[in-house]
Amino acid sequence: MISREPTIERLATAKSLLLTPFGLDESHLARALKEIKAHQVDEADLYFQYTRSEGWSLEEGIVKTGSFSIDQGVGVRAVSGEKTAFAYSDDISEASLLDAARTVRTISSAAQAGRARTATKKIAGGRALYPGLDPIATLDSATKVDLLGKVERLARAKDPRVAQVMAGLASEYDVVMVARADGTLAADVRPLVRLSVTVIAEQKGRREIGSAGGGGRFGLAYFDDERIEKYVNEAVHAALTNLDARPAPAGEMTVVLGPGWPGILLHEAIGHGLEGDFNRKGSSAFSGRVGQRVAAKGVTVLDDGTIADRRGSLNVDDEGNVSQRNVLIEDGILKGYIQDAMNARLMGVAPTGNGRRESYAHIPMPRMTNTYMLGGDKDPQEIVKSIKKGLYATNFGGGQVDITSGKFVFSASEAYWVENGKIVYPVKGATIVGSGPECLKRVSMIGNDMKLDSGVGTCGKEGQSVPVGVGQPTLRIDGLTVGGTA
Repeated sequence: MISREPTIERLATAKSLLLTPFGLDESHLARALKEIKAHQVDEADLYFQYTRSEGWSLEEGIVKTGSFSIDQGVGVRAVSGEKTAFAYSDDISEASLLDAARTVRTISSAAQAGRARTATKKIAGGRALYPGLDPIATLDSATKVDLLGKVERLARAKDPRVAQVMAGLASEYDVVMVARADGTLAADVRPLVRLSVTVIAEQKGRREIGSAGGGGRFGLAYFDDERIEKYVNEAVHAALTNLDARPAPAGEMTVVLGPGWPGILLHEAIGHGLEGDFNRKGSSAFSGRVGQRVAAKGVTVLDDGTIADRRGSLNVDDEGNVSQRNVLIEDGILKGYIQDAMNARLMGVAPTGNGRRESYAHIPMPRMTNTYMLGGDKDPQEIVKSIKKGLYATNFGGGQVDITSGKFVFSASEAYWVENGKIVYPVKGATIVGSGPECLKRVSMIGNDMKLDSGVGTCGKEGQSVPVGVGQPTLRIDGLTVGGTA
């Protein structure tokens, strides 16, 4: 069997789902874009999407819900200066396409109307970071139900204090196609799966929760027995640890963050502040600081959409640009921002492959993919032993950040009090308060154990949610404020 180049294969898949069933071809897309360009605009694109999703959830020993949905549609956008006109429809047809095109072109006044130039067709380059499969079809329904039942049985067998187990299995098959006014045609086929495990443990009337899970851009066979047991062990351990947790001390202290998922603090407190739209508008704490020191020496932060199989990775972004490995901060010096096409054009730089949108019903904006800090040269145990009195946080729950000031508040879901280099007891109710830019300057030790999260992150911005990844090594940060309950 002769296989086609991945970029051509993805484009063929997209056409078969998004054009052919509706009697459309590339000539119809060209006509719609020509309608938009009849008035002077800086950018215009058509974004087609087909999404098939499935979810199963278990609670109280039984699979209580199963869901399946199909969504498809097209978003039509025109950009003039910093103004965006956008229309979308779940009706993929020539009439809807042309109607939307005529609607968005009004962003530019008729006085600016001119002759529409013919664009030369070009297929956008792309990566091959994950298989173009439908993950929903990689296991049958009975096997999916059995998988969730296995989670329940394993968790309850770990400890008699496990009182309740909840598990969820989600799969998504997402096919997108972008046609741009400059003649570029791009497509991506994006599988996405996730298994989540939540355990509630009870002891002497006290109930505590622990959670774990993971996933990425591959099939459901990823969740083999060994991985399922790993997630269960992590969730049970977290719940049982919290049963013994004491109120967290409060005050300014040394804080050590564990590797992997604690990188969510980096994502929120620093990553959002490096997105192009906030910096173009001057509303970020990092605005106008390219080339300046914004972090301690040794701190290097990347946003990398090119890591194979990762939840936040993309072959092409939602504007048809190839994903990239972008160095944002290098050895403490700010190197650049995360950019979509519009903000890049207005700032006089190149797009970085970070134009992302939740769906065809949303406009693209600069968003993170997989954001992480590179490792250093310190042994993680050495970092913990360096704490005279302080907090060691290994897992986080929710948090929030103010982009303008960079100030953040995060709650630790698993943390320990450390004295004289020894873990004394687990603590509950610890919140970490600080400023992203200041936090980076106070990094004093960087571990050699950089780890990415297990594949569970979802980022929200201006009402849009997209899958992302985070990561970091063990970090010691001096002089952070901890809000506790003691």
